[in-house]
Amino acid sequence: MINTTKSWIAGLTEVGLMLIALAIVASLLAGGTVPFFGGVVANIVNMVKELGTNGLVGLIALGFIFWLFSKRTIA
Repeated sequence: MINTTKSWIAGLTEVGLMLIALAIVASLLAGGTVPFFGGVVANIVNMVKELGTNGLVGLIALGFIFWLFSKRTIA
């Protein structure tokens, strides 16, 4: 049961990352906000600014985010 739950979560995460990548590409091609996707690029820029203003805590959080995504395998 745990393996089934883990596979569902991994699948949903994979779909979410694909949608984020699609939203970034669509936003860069269309310029600005794209309907359905909203302001994904602006949100990412704001998140990076927040991490940057938090100094060491932001750096640790960024390292943790990278660690989370590096441990994944593409199904």
